[in-house]
Amino acid sequence: MSQVVKTAFDPKNMPFRRLGPSGLRVPVFSLGGWLTLGGTVIGDPVKEIIKVAFENGINMFDTAEGYAQGRSEIEMGRVIKELGYRRTDLVITTKLFFGTRKGPNDTGLSRKHIIEGTQESLERMGLDYVDVLFAHRPDYSTPMEEVVRAFNYVIEKGWAFYWATSEWSARDIEEAYHVAEKLNLIPPIAEQCQHHMLHRERPEKEYAPIYRKYGVGTTVWSALASGLLTGKYNNGIPPDSRFAAHSDFFKDTLNSLTQEEGQAKIQKVKDLTTLAETELGCSVTHLALAWVAKNPNTSTVILGASKPEQVVDNLKALEVIPKLTPDILDKIEAILQNKPAPAATFGRPALDAYGRL
Repeated sequence: MSQVVKTAFDPKNMPFRRLGPSGLRVPVFSLGGWLTLGGTVIGDPVKEIIKVAFENGINMFDTAEGYAQGRSEIEMGRVIKELGYRRTDLVITTKLFFGTRKGPNDTGLSRKHIIEGTQESLERMGLDYVDVLFAHRPDYSTPMEEVVRAFNYVIEKGWAFYWATSEWSARDIEEAYHVAEKLNLIPPIAEQCQHHMLHRERPEKEYAPIYRKYGVGTTVWSALASGLLTGKYNNGIPPDSRFAAHSDFFKDTLNSLTQEEGQAKIQKVKDLTTLAETELGCSVTHLALAWVAKNPNTSTVILGASKPEQVVDNLKALEVIPKLTPDILDKIEAILQNKPAPAATFGRPALDAYGRL
C-alpha cells in the first residue's frame, strides 16, 4: 500500500540556491542533527522540530552516521516516515567516515566502508537513497582514486545523487577534482565547513580558488560558533546550554573563554550585539546567521535546534540579509578585525577594479 502524503511542501518565503555547480536547489537555511537530533533530543521533540522546520520552508535535513552513533539517522528517518512527507520534496544528506563501530574497516573512506556505510545509513533512515553523501573528513590512509571511484559507484547505483566533502583542505578537494577529471568520474559538488564571524581563514581564503575554479558551494555548520555568537556565554556558561551539555567535547573552548583570547571574542560578541540592536533592530544571533548567508559561496546554512521555537527564531535572519549593506559590513569588519589577508601579489600593481580578474 502506498504511503499517504499528509503534507505537501510549501517553501513559503524561503530563498533557494544551487548547491555548488549542480542543478540541485537547497534552502538558504537547512536543519542539521549534530549534537541534537538522536543525541540530546529524541522521540516526539525530534518530530516537532522537523515539522516546524518543514512548515517554515526548510526541506533540507542533514545528518551523519557518526552523529549519536547512528541514532540521528534513525530518528530523522523515523520522523520523516511518520510525518508522511513526499520524498521528492526533501533534500536529505548524510556523511560517512566516523562509523558506528570501531573495527579496522568500519571507519574512514575505503571503498569497503563507503559502500557498506552507505547501505547501513540508508537502512537506518529507511530510505532508498540520499540526495548528497558527504565524506565527513579526508582519509589520508586511502588513495584518492579509491575514494573518488567509490563515491562514483554509489551514485551510479542510485544510492546518492551527488557526493561532497566536509572539512577537507583545498588541496584535498583539488586532488579529488583532478582524479575525477582524469578518470571521467563524478567530482564533489560542495564542502561542509565551519564558517562564522570568528572562524574565516579556511572558508574565505583557502577555498577561494576552489570557488572560482570549480564553483564549489558550502553547506555551513556552526554559523553561531556553537552558540557563542548568540551572546548566551557573555556572562558564564548557562546550565541548559550546548557547552554545558557537551562539556567534554567543548573542553578546549570552555578553557579558552577564561583566557585573554576568549575574553576578546566575548567582547566582539557584545559589540556586535550593540550594532545588531541599534542599527538593524535584530538580535546578534540573526546578524551572525545573516552574515554567513550573505556570502555568495554559501549554498546553505545548517541550523541546529533543540526546540522548535529556536528554528522559527533563527529564520528571522532572512529579514536581516538585505539589510547588510556595504556600510554595515564595514562596521562589522571594524569590530571583528579578522578579515583574511588577500593573497600576496609580491609587489605587482593592482588590476583595474572593473576588469576581469
